[in-house]
Amino acid sequence: MIDLYYWPTPNGWKISIMLEECALPYRLVPVNIGAGEQFKPEFLKISPNNRMPAIVDHAPPGGGDAVAVFESGAILQYLAEKTGQFMPGDLRGKYEVLQWVNWQMGGLGPMAGQATHFNVYAPQFNPVETLTYGQERYTNEVGRLFGVLDKRLADREFVAGIYSIADMAIWPWVLPYKNFKQNLDAFPNLRRWFSDTMGQRPAVRRGKEAGAELRRPQTVHSEEERRILFGQTAATVR
Repeated sequence: MIDLYYWPTPNGWKISIMLEECALPYRLVPVNIGAGEQFKPEFLKISPNNRMPAIVDHAPPGGGDAVAVFESGAILQYLAEKTGQFMPGDLRGKYEVLQWVNWQMGGLGPMAGQATHFNVYAPQFNPVETLTYGQERYTNEVGRLFGVLDKRLADREFVAGIYSIADMAIWPWVLPYKNFKQNLDAFPNLRRWFSDTMGQRPAVRRGKEAGAELRRPQTVHSEEERRILFGQTAATVR
């Protein structure tokens, strides 16, 4: 059994999708990030960066004590190596996959997160403040990254050629494309991969729906939630 410390967000969906694809038994442990549950001492022992997702594998390869892993990219790699699925074992195939996982971790995820912040959240609290620079900067960068992905998918079904953890890492960060002010019609290869190739996979659908009841429909946050989500400093983790 794997404990998945989770909230239904793109980073959380990566792991629930992977667990569904691998048919591994897992237990959802909700971490309500709007209520600050990611700062509880017991969670920090598992995820010292105050972020979900994280996992605790009670049956790690080779046996022994349970293994805790945080950071979604590391979790995907751990699960791929544990199961021998969705990441090739040969050197070239492995790094074909891992470079695109890291592309998502270092590029698409952070830039899409900033685009969402400036386009969706910041206007709620700064309605008269000029936010145009941030909105244009990150919306354009996500558009550039979508263009990279569209070009990559022009001659292949999946991002790394075969279905892999790279696809699982990237797909959830395309899902909220409207928050990034993107039109998938401008990226036909990406749209095909997103809607048809990935969107029709049963395990992807199940992973996306994991804990759906936890996610509230509205995007408006209270002042306290805003402080928790967007107001953390070094003092928070000391």
